[in-house]
Amino acid sequence: MRVPIPVVILLILAVVGGVWWTQTWNRDFVSVPSPAKLQEIRVKIESSLPQADQVDDAISPTAVVEAPPPQATEPPKPVIDPADLTTPPTLWSYRNRSSRGPEYLTELAMQLETQGAANRALLAWERVIDSTNPSESQSAAAYAAIRRLRPTQPQWNTQPKSCIPITLHVRTGKKLVKSLNPILTEVIRDLEQAASGIIKFKPEISTAPTPPSYQGPPRVTLWLSGPDKKSPSTALLTFTIETPEALRPVVLKNIFLLTYQCLIPRAATVTTSRSVGEDKLKDILNFRVTRRRWSEFASAMNPPPIQAN
Repeated sequence: MRVPIPVVILLILAVVGGVWWTQTWNRDFVSVPSPAKLQEIRVKIESSLPQADQVDDAISPTAVVEAPPPQATEPPKPVIDPADLTTPPTLWSYRNRSSRGPEYLTELAMQLETQGAANRALLAWERVIDSTNPSESQSAAAYAAIRRLRPTQPQWNTQPKSCIPITLHVRTGKKLVKSLNPILTEVIRDLEQAASGIIKFKPEISTAPTPPSYQGPPRVTLWLSGPDKKSPSTALLTFTIETPEALRPVVLKNIFLLTYQCLIPRAATVTTSRSVGEDKLKDILNFRVTRRRWSEFASAMNPPPIQAN
């Protein structure tokens, strides 16, 4: 049944008029509400919202939502394959991991030591020193670990035929030759111990005539070379012996100094000061120069022969 059009028109007018009468009649949309009216509206709105857990809720103009702090991501821990512990290590072991930084190698060294592989842990600590750029604290930790572990391990090379030969040259006047022999025997023993049996040092003393015009204390000149006349050699280190009592400590200290400057050229400026004592230099050679560095230095003094075309 169709609704007559006049009835539809009346219904529309009734709806529009009812809305106007209930929602618009006597309403002021132009005047600004008073503070009391605004407060009343605010209270009414707040009472209709759910209770917030904090005092500064979402409708407060001073509410600040802080983002959670980013969580630090830890570097991946070294993974030790059990098969790696059965493979004979070399002086270059773990160098292929040096690109991961000193933190990685430090963690690796500690893990190896907890697994009872102190010999491998020592190699990992040495890689921190000679294959990365550690901070002062990281270097100190590595030096302390090397100092603790080195005495517990046997010499790296125990086969005399496998030693790499190095000649220790000493040139001085005839008066000092006889006194130098026992000193050189002592210093060579200490150097071979520091090199962990990798190098065999041979002393070679030569005499040089003193010019008649020279009236100063006796001079001594030191240098290292390979075993042959055509082998590479280091720079000369010359010093004087002021008193007979100073012969042993001065010769020992200068031999240690020369050796260290050859092993670690970039650190030579640290030890060129004459205030560095013999014991300090001996300690440096034993615990701050890695066995790989000793081997590399000896190999550089013994290059393979050039093949003729």
